[in-house]
Amino acid sequence: MRTFGTQGSVHIDRHYVVPRTEEVKHFVSRVKDGRYIVLFAPRQTGKTTFFRLALATLAAEDPTYFSIQLSFDIYKNFSPPDFYELLCRRLRRQIKNVFQKRRHVLSEALTQFLDNAEFSHHGSMMEFFEDFASLLAIDYGEQRIVFIIDEFDGIPPAVVSDFLHTLRHIYHFEEERCLYSVGIVGVKNITQLNYDRSISPFNIQDEFHLPNFTLEQVRDLFGQYTDEVGQSFVLEVIEAIHRQTAGQPFLVNRFGQILTTELDVPKTERIKMVHFAQAYTQLLRERNTNIDHLLTNIRKERQFESLLMRIISYERGIPFSLDNALMNELAIYGVIKAGTNGMCEIINPIYQQCIMQTFQPLLNGLEDDYFPENISLGLSEYLTFDGQIEMKLLVENFKDFITRAGYKILQVPETPKEFVGQYLLSAYLDQFVRTVGGTMFLEVPTGRGRLDLLIFHNHQKYIVETKIWEGARRYAAEKQQLAAYLKSEDATEEYYIVFDHRQNPEPIVETETVSGLTIRSYVIPVLQEAPSTLHI
Repeated sequence: MRTFGTQGSVHIDRHYVVPRTEEVKHFVSRVKDGRYIVLFAPRQTGKTTFFRLALATLAAEDPTYFSIQLSFDIYKNFSPPDFYELLCRRLRRQIKNVFQKRRHVLSEALTQFLDNAEFSHHGSMMEFFEDFASLLAIDYGEQRIVFIIDEFDGIPPAVVSDFLHTLRHIYHFEEERCLYSVGIVGVKNITQLNYDRSISPFNIQDEFHLPNFTLEQVRDLFGQYTDEVGQSFVLEVIEAIHRQTAGQPFLVNRFGQILTTELDVPKTERIKMVHFAQAYTQLLRERNTNIDHLLTNIRKERQFESLLMRIISYERGIPFSLDNALMNELAIYGVIKAGTNGMCEIINPIYQQCIMQTFQPLLNGLEDDYFPENISLGLSEYLTFDGQIEMKLLVENFKDFITRAGYKILQVPETPKEFVGQYLLSAYLDQFVRTVGGTMFLEVPTGRGRLDLLIFHNHQKYIVETKIWEGARRYAAEKQQLAAYLKSEDATEEYYIVFDHRQNPEPIVETETVSGLTIRSYVIPVLQEAPSTLHI
């Protein structure tokens, strides 16, 4: 039986695989056009799996394409001579492997050439490909050599310029091109690598974008499991997985692993939202390689916190630009992207949740003040007799908590004052939800200007939206947009919390009914200074 793969390369015979039929078709057509293609995307986005699918498709459609695939993952610290020496040995081995897979016997001339071939710089590398292409054509007729280089950003900085110049030189020899098509795959874009920037060594590149999985592709992936095992998923679960991951391949497959093998859901039982909530909680609390990479990367630079939190918190947004060093680095790491309106967006809600958790202090010093001392039944006072959350009471207690805490919220460690309200609300709700056995996750695919917190407890949904005050007009306009969102989530009530950081804020509490749906709005003032520093 196949499984959902998250460790290393994904193989179609052992794992459920999204075929990416359209993307493969587009890539293969570019290869057939003789393009030199570049694909740069964050780690664990399925690049290697995609190229294996594409090359397999190419080989099945036309055997005259001779595809060689290598990885530069271990080369980074090699000297130029050592790099080219190892490259030569691996090329010779890979070429022999291609013949073996084709069940072809090497000719005596090619055998002798491969056994004796050596090169130690970019010039002799070009001669190697020229000689190989010539011998290949003599012995096997027309053959178009396709050279795919994975993990290209592992190339030693000292050789990258000459290496790319050589490929460009080969490309311009249309009639006698020894490398018909080249694919360069990596995390860093060519312009971000260390080479002589006075001239582009690879201005012949054809950029190829490999998107995350679509909702349809996620359905297909989990459909493969259902067809093989018989266990089905309610549609809402598939949609929730896609919404929370935005189709990020590793995260989609990790959800598949947890839901189908780690939760021990009986195979005769459909996988429902209660199971999704359990899987979500496990994924957020574990440390897999994908989340580890994310957290390591966003902690590298202290300025990342301010930028990321502004992307999350302000509706007016921040224009996306790769010319900005911080944005450029976060884009390379796969944390942010340009939205359809050109503004910065967090890649997916799970990453956004991890970012919030990472920058929140483990202890804020106010945990004991969340609830008043005189509640006789503890947190059960915020549950109905049938176990549903009394959200109105819970939110109003938070409003009162901010008033009770007063200037102490400014003493929360390592927390910018600008975002302290949202940090505290998230921590407050998280503590309550965990205590009563619920799950809380973000529901806006990438955010921008607001955090939609969806609480799932006892088969019931509760939505709390929070943002920072950006003026009366934005406040009013946002409420009108909430009704459509409530309908899409099959909810009847939403709590809209706005933190007002102005010097003279006015608290607001109001309830409105829009299209039969209830929106309870709270504008909560947030102190800017401790009493001793306030101006009289």
